[in-house]
Amino acid sequence: MKILIIEDEAGLRESIEAYFQEAGNICETADSYQAAMTKINLYSYDCILLDITLPGGSGIEILKTLKANNNKDGILIISAKNSLDDRLEGLDLGADDYLVKPFHLSELKARVSAIMRRKMYDGNNILQFNEISIDLSAKTVAVSDIPVKFTRKEFALLIYFIANKGKVVSKNAIAEHLWGDGIDLADNFDFIYSHIKNIRKKLIEAGAHDYIQAAYGMGYKFNDK
Repeated sequence: MKILIIEDEAGLRESIEAYFQEAGNICETADSYQAAMTKINLYSYDCILLDITLPGGSGIEILKTLKANNNKDGILIISAKNSLDDRLEGLDLGADDYLVKPFHLSELKARVSAIMRRKMYDGNNILQFNEISIDLSAKTVAVSDIPVKFTRKEFALLIYFIANKGKVVSKNAIAEHLWGDGIDLADNFDFIYSHIKNIRKKLIEAGAHDYIQAAYGMGYKFNDK
């Protein structure tokens, strides 16, 4: 999962980042309105953690911009403002959830997981695609009930493919989703081919159909049949 943390309080921002990274997620951060706008204009995310009060502007204006652009990222407002009006405003504008500071990081993680289940997997912990079954909580994969061991990156890439089944995804999009904006400095994307080769090999050896196909000159496609 790729997360953008928009929070100006350094201690909280770093704690959230470390907590989600330890669980295998890709995290990027912004500590001001302008830094956040730069990020959302350049990159896409699975979930955005959005503080309301930011240097240089309001998180509410960021939320309005995201919704005006028909952005599909999950949005969780994290704010010290605990009034009913503030909550209703954020939710009415299209935020998926609203969490009041202070909070436990475990609750934040649970809220983010719930948003992702609702937006991408119809509220289910089990993602089923034909003979492939993925437990999103346990982070395990099985093919026709046969367990298949994946690395964290392979697991994340398999979910990304299934979420985008039937679509051609470019190497750039894959790299950005799995490694964040730091991937802009990479000389080549040979490592993506290695991950995809491993995923295909493991799935086929477990009895799955060969779903991942190269789209010459464009990227890869996870067939939806």
